[in-house]
Amino acid sequence: MIEHHRRRLSASAALLLLCCCCWASTAAGAELADKLRDDTELSQFYSLLEQNPVANSTLSLRSCTIFVPTNEAFQRHRGSTHVLYHIITVALSKDQLPKTVSSDMDGNPPLYITKNRNGDVYVNNARIIPSLTVELTNREGKRQVMHIIDEVLEPLTTLPTAKPDAITNPDAYQFLQQADLLNIGDNRVRTYRSQVALMKKETIYSAPGTHTFLLPVDEGFKLSTRSSLVDAKVIDGHVIPNTVIFTAASQHDEPKTSAAFEDLLKVTVSFFKQKDGKMYVKSNTIIGDAKHPQGVVLAEIVKANIPVRNGVVHLIHRPLMIIDTTVTQFLQKNFGCNSFKFLNDNENGALRKFYEVIMDNGGAVLDDINNLAEVTILAPSNDAWNASSINNIVRDRKKMSEILNMHIIKERLNVEKIRQKNANMIAQVPTVNNRTFLYFNVRGEGSDAVITVEGGGVNATVVQADVAQTNGFVHIIDRVLGVPHTTVLGKLESDPMMSDTYKMGHFSNFNDQLNNTQRRYTFFVPRDKGWQKTELDYPSAHKKLFMRDFAYHSKAILERHLVIADRVFTIKDLAQMSLVSDTVLLPTFRDSLKIKVEEEAGHLHDEYASHEWTGYVIIWNYKKINVYRPDVECTNGIIHVIDYPLLEEKDIVVSGGSYLTESSICIMLANLIMITVAKFLN
Repeated sequence: MIEHHRRRLSASAALLLLCCCCWASTAAGAELADKLRDDTELSQFYSLLEQNPVANSTLSLRSCTIFVPTNEAFQRHRGSTHVLYHIITVALSKDQLPKTVSSDMDGNPPLYITKNRNGDVYVNNARIIPSLTVELTNREGKRQVMHIIDEVLEPLTTLPTAKPDAITNPDAYQFLQQADLLNIGDNRVRTYRSQVALMKKETIYSAPGTHTFLLPVDEGFKLSTRSSLVDAKVIDGHVIPNTVIFTAASQHDEPKTSAAFEDLLKVTVSFFKQKDGKMYVKSNTIIGDAKHPQGVVLAEIVKANIPVRNGVVHLIHRPLMIIDTTVTQFLQKNFGCNSFKFLNDNENGALRKFYEVIMDNGGAVLDDINNLAEVTILAPSNDAWNASSINNIVRDRKKMSEILNMHIIKERLNVEKIRQKNANMIAQVPTVNNRTFLYFNVRGEGSDAVITVEGGGVNATVVQADVAQTNGFVHIIDRVLGVPHTTVLGKLESDPMMSDTYKMGHFSNFNDQLNNTQRRYTFFVPRDKGWQKTELDYPSAHKKLFMRDFAYHSKAILERHLVIADRVFTIKDLAQMSLVSDTVLLPTFRDSLKIKVEEEAGHLHDEYASHEWTGYVIIWNYKKINVYRPDVECTNGIIHVIDYPLLEEKDIVVSGGSYLTESSICIMLANLIMITVAKFLN
């Protein structure tokens, strides 16, 4: 009997011990779970975690790292959430995270870690919010880490109609083969898959490692001949080896070497983002061949950041490297409409507004572009058309036609050719109207190069260069040319061709008046090379002009160049006035300016130009001075850039050959006052 009670007591003790162990285990798991439960910003993930027994067991018994999306991240998320894809079974702080870790989801699909230049750390496409990381040890003595992230992690999954476990953790080649069974929306890659098989390039997609794969969807092969252009080298150009690039973690506009990078063919790939949030990828064929011409090809990413076992896949709307459309077709098919209907899927294209303005203006400009054998378009981005100054003229069809034509060049002009023209001077290039010119300037080298273009008083920066077409190039710019947005002072200050005039006017206080929007100025501005010529003609005078002691003379000379009236005078106005009267008299600050303006045939100021043009010259004091850039419009006037200043050596020389400085003028005035006072007192 006593033995029986002992056995019952032992069993009760064992049961009590088991209950205690279970309680301890639950309490341990509750430590990290409590952190989640108590944080209202993480409630949605906690709710999913509670319902997952495997996740609860991991929190209770194992070391782990858990990546927790915020509630805000869930608001942006569409689709189901896979809790175990957010958990790895090793505890790692942000600094300890390697480039790749295996998740706890079935098949252990990888998570990719990216650390960018700013110090941010990304898990796939989600950024770790650094200040919110939690580290602790549970009651089992297991170290655990919780990182808060700004995006829900999305693994690659199969469609509900596919057999369970039909595809588990596929690599890029398996993705390509089984894409019809995968949850990638309506996108299909059958055409590209056929070309990969035809070219026997399967191994580049099945290669182990961490790579970035760009797969064109079937929509991009609507042109019947395009698929035949996808050869082995083009396929190589769609792979960035040994680098995993997720869009949020990518360094925008940073060229990466593609698999098509060898001695005779060099192709880079880079990512960039439009202000409307759309992500694009571009290939740049730096060195091409007969089948693969030089130039940039843009493709919108239609589904981004699909993780696979050997890297990441991005689905793009058209193949890279292939140049098979004209400039007109590029505008129509990619950013406007085709000949039958508007393309709804491209209504937010990067050049949509440019195309709309062309069509609203009657479409004649597009016909003109189509009739050119070679053409380069400077296409303002969508944001460029939002400037308030454009709203006032967009309905003026005549003015808008002139502005649109200012963006068209009748030759193939890529960055390399611009750089050649820019070797010794700012490159001057005629538009379709031979009397209107654009002025290019290139600063820096390689990917750091900044290209600016000036036309009609507007300085624009090329934000995407060398988008290649069969008959030319498209350069996307950040401003609409020909629609002024700055005063005469602003233009003088920002234009690299006018820097010497700006400096001279700055230290002599001449520039102070040029911001006045109540006046109308016509300013004949000598370009920097013009001032440099005076150094050869009048070396002593040139030196004094840029010295503060001679600010009085500098200001007086600049005042000769500035016409102040109730209207501006275009160069054509002045030429017509010169036909009526042999001399045109224009009001300046101190006196008047007597000039004559004539049309004169000649050559462009450019050693690379092969054609003649009709330009203008100013005749002043029996000197002929070329007008290098006429009609640079500003909000309060107009600038004519001239090749030489309205200057003679005597302008800053007084009798006896001595130079009159500002300080000496003050001394002379003081002495004169003293003499006058003395005479008066006597």
